[in-house]
Amino acid sequence: MTKNAVLDINDKPSAGQLITLSFQHMFAMFGATILVPQLVGLSPAIALLTSGIATIIFLIITQFKVPAYLGSSFAFISPIIVVAGIDQTTGASINPGNAMIGAMAVGVTYGVVSLIIWKTGYKWLMRLLPPIVVAPVIMVIGLGLAGTAVGMAMNITVDGVPQYSVLHFSAALVTLFAAIIFTIFFKNILSTMPILLGLIIGYIYSSIIGIVDFTKVHEAAWFALPEFLIPGVHYEFNITSTILLGMVPIVIVTIAEHIGHQLVLGKVVNRNYIKDPGLHRSLLGDGLGTFVSAFIGGPPKTTYGENIGVLAITRVFSVYVILGAAILAILFSFVGKAMALIQTIPTAVLGGISILLFGIIASSGLRMLVENNIDFGNNRNMVIASVILVIGIGGAALRFTETFAIEGMALAAIVGVILNLVLPGRDKEEKEIYETTK
Repeated sequence: MTKNAVLDINDKPSAGQLITLSFQHMFAMFGATILVPQLVGLSPAIALLTSGIATIIFLIITQFKVPAYLGSSFAFISPIIVVAGIDQTTGASINPGNAMIGAMAVGVTYGVVSLIIWKTGYKWLMRLLPPIVVAPVIMVIGLGLAGTAVGMAMNITVDGVPQYSVLHFSAALVTLFAAIIFTIFFKNILSTMPILLGLIIGYIYSSIIGIVDFTKVHEAAWFALPEFLIPGVHYEFNITSTILLGMVPIVIVTIAEHIGHQLVLGKVVNRNYIKDPGLHRSLLGDGLGTFVSAFIGGPPKTTYGENIGVLAITRVFSVYVILGAAILAILFSFVGKAMALIQTIPTAVLGGISILLFGIIASSGLRMLVENNIDFGNNRNMVIASVILVIGIGGAALRFTETFAIEGMALAAIVGVILNLVLPGRDKEEKEIYETTK
């Protein structure tokens, strides 16, 4: 048993512990998981449902050895907006099927990479995705969405035209500062749920100032099926180069994120998950979870740092608790009143929390550079980071035809990998990027 663990990986909690601790994990992931579909015009209910399903798939494939929860991935917000299109008036996806096809392709890519890792090991992947490539791309993800977050926070749409609103901006600021307070000044379990708590406080404030419309809640049934998006039923399954090039290159970042989470989680529970059950299994679990999620209409999935934080605080590592949280998420997705309530969250509140979230994403890229002691006195590092940032944030595009193009974040990621491989001066020893994998 892991030292100081209240419940270790395979320990079974009592019924009371199981319910309480599972709810705790569900609420830890809840805010971020429902925020992604809200930002890209997908169903919050289907996001919850697929997070539970993907988590169960992940637990099975990792042989119930890795207590990780899978929620909606923020890395794919911008690509989904590009490939699916967002109606600027309604905020709905114009072609959500495109995003689902792209996400399924991402899941397949995870599977291919996991197969290669199974046969050849993982060190080649570490060399292909060093911090000098991954960190600037992570920064692009956050900074590239900065304008979206601020626009949501400040403006309301009148006759299809964004207009500045002091009232709505005040709701965004209340939400933002509430989330900051919970992040900075709380050190217990509340510190792992700043997104959810910020949304709740922002929502209460919005209700007080009269910018929440409860009509949908009154009209909703208590039981309601999530809004599924099935290929061949709700949209035509048509794979295009635009979809693939818009979504798949982002795995450069999400795979690195996955490895990072496995390393951190391994430290928390005192296990080496890169070796047992193996990076190939955890990556396959993530990929299959994403594929199944996209097949029924949910966003791409990733392991959640929020839930790792809960594990670290509670010292309860039991996979049964994670499984309980997944089942609760599935059940909750069918509560129509609750899902309708989520859809009444004002855009300003979502914008306020997004200011913090997108900023944290960008800052985490900066932190990766610092933690890995990247030397910017080295011109090689300076060139790689600079090119990635400007291409990604500037929205550069490499267009071959009207329908075939590589642009924005995807182009930045590809260029970063190529520059790292071809520019002279790579450390010949190529220190283990993730030293704890030794």
